[in-house]
Amino acid sequence: MNPNASAWKPSLSAPVWTPGGLTATPHPPAAPIQPSPPPPSVVSHESSTSSESDMDETDPLWIAVLKIAGGDKEKAKKMLADPDALMQYPEIEQLLLSQDDVPEKDEEDDWEKEETASGLVKEDSAVHHMTVELETKLSLQKTQPKPPAPAGETMETEDDVMDTSQDELLVEGDSREHVNLVTIGHIDAGKSTLSGNILYITDNVDKRTIEKYEREAKDRGRDSWFLAYIMDTDDSERAKGITVEVGKAHFSTEKRRYTMMDAPGHKNYVPNMIMGASQADVAVLVISARKGEFEAGFDRHGQTREHAMLAKTLGVSYLVVAINKMDEPTVQWDKIRFDECVNKLRPFLKNCGFVIKNEVRFLPLSGLSGANVRDEVDPKVCSWWRKCYESGENNTSQPTLFALLDSLEIKGRKPDAPVRIPVLERYSDRGTICMGKVESGTIYPGLKVMVMPTRQQFKIDSVWAGEDTLVKRAEPGENVLIKLSGATTDDVFKGCVICTSPPCRAVDKIIAQVGLMDMPENQKIFTAGFQSIFHAHTLAEECSVVKLFETTNSRGQVNKEPRFASIGMKCICMIQLNRTISCEVYDEFPFLGRFTLRTEGKTVAIGKIIKLPPKKE
Repeated sequence: MNPNASAWKPSLSAPVWTPGGLTATPHPPAAPIQPSPPPPSVVSHESSTSSESDMDETDPLWIAVLKIAGGDKEKAKKMLADPDALMQYPEIEQLLLSQDDVPEKDEEDDWEKEETASGLVKEDSAVHHMTVELETKLSLQKTQPKPPAPAGETMETEDDVMDTSQDELLVEGDSREHVNLVTIGHIDAGKSTLSGNILYITDNVDKRTIEKYEREAKDRGRDSWFLAYIMDTDDSERAKGITVEVGKAHFSTEKRRYTMMDAPGHKNYVPNMIMGASQADVAVLVISARKGEFEAGFDRHGQTREHAMLAKTLGVSYLVVAINKMDEPTVQWDKIRFDECVNKLRPFLKNCGFVIKNEVRFLPLSGLSGANVRDEVDPKVCSWWRKCYESGENNTSQPTLFALLDSLEIKGRKPDAPVRIPVLERYSDRGTICMGKVESGTIYPGLKVMVMPTRQQFKIDSVWAGEDTLVKRAEPGENVLIKLSGATTDDVFKGCVICTSPPCRAVDKIIAQVGLMDMPENQKIFTAGFQSIFHAHTLAEECSVVKLFETTNSRGQVNKEPRFASIGMKCICMIQLNRTISCEVYDEFPFLGRFTLRTEGKTVAIGKIIKLPPKKE
């Protein structure tokens, strides 16, 4: 209000004003009801031109007009005197529209209207006019409502989104457990076809799309590839029939929600496969039962061996071995062929470190027809399978892949532990968005976190989980997108770890126990100076061996002063990284303490971190 304005005094005949109109004093006989006053915005605007003493310096209209007039008050007053000319300015028109859009009061709250209708309020037009003016000016000091959004659009602020996210709490909205699933195996084993059929069976792909893919596959002369096109979306992948990038999709059963990742099988894309498998809780190792294909995948240069070994190294809880293509003409659901594949795989998987009885399951199926995926194969087609699973052979008592996946118990998830989220990718979309899997702890908007190894601190603005759904919090096992307040894409990069206190370690040197699986053609021994690529969780970094401390051969003989190690040996060594990485000791955080060493397209060794340099004071 203007401090120079004179004090307002109602006439002596005016009624006593009572807040809310809950009580009223007796008044003289009722006067005729006055015509309804003009809208508040018009009253305030007209009264603002009456005199300088009545001018409200906080009136939004006066502020807007004064700005247009360049600060000249006289010019602004003249402009206010000509409403028609004033409406030519877009900002004035928008301001008036926003003021006129004030929602009407509810009838139960409109004390002035009720008292007028009941004859309790009996004031003359002058007092009524001043009362309306006073209330209007007071209301204009409050925040004006937003203009209505265009049809079909909804205007939201970040606060609105935050409120919405609290109503979409993932745990309350869908109590089913979330599991990350990755399909791995040799090229042409049928991984993409199996993954595509799973999506089709669970109604995540409509029939029209399938018919389109069938026509496209037929035109390419690859009739049986149409289901693989669901996961292989790139034209080059479809043309060659080779998966390059890790495909990701979501499906669910009555018991669980799944994020499925289709990893590439070609040896040239093993690093991409590692990125997918590092996110998984369960790996489905797809094996082709077709004559010749199983042997090609399982020989020394096949990817079946390497993928199985990497799956164990990357920390999957269970390995489901899916013997695929059982309906192929050279197999025809033959139990002898199924047993042959299983018996060759068992000793190798045990060598990789899997506990066969507890961690490995074997299952025959057809990814193309869907037999034993959701529905059990017809006993007329495969008479031996029911007797096999009912007796508990091959470590499973479940008839289908879905039933088997639902029966697996995922252990080791700690929602109360410190937060650890290895960053798989980051990008900019109205802020920096980080992608990763919550390995431990619980995250929520407003949580303060530290990004290692850069040690920068940020606050989480938003969390998305599942199929990009805003959630109130996310717990271990969830694949999430996180928006970090104030971060740029230079502050966070692939291989970083998002932590809460105490943060994970940031080091450039480790002491590790490694098992040698293979060696490059031009270097048959593992010794100081050996160089390779260090793969751990989502990072890949160049490294070199500094020193060997101890070796153990296949007979258990220990050498305390070794000069080298060879294939089949285990050794303890010091490894120097080219750059600082985020990691932990295996015994404390297994998912940050496992690693593989690769060079020249081969996985040379798998290992675990047993010691880190002492913390600096």
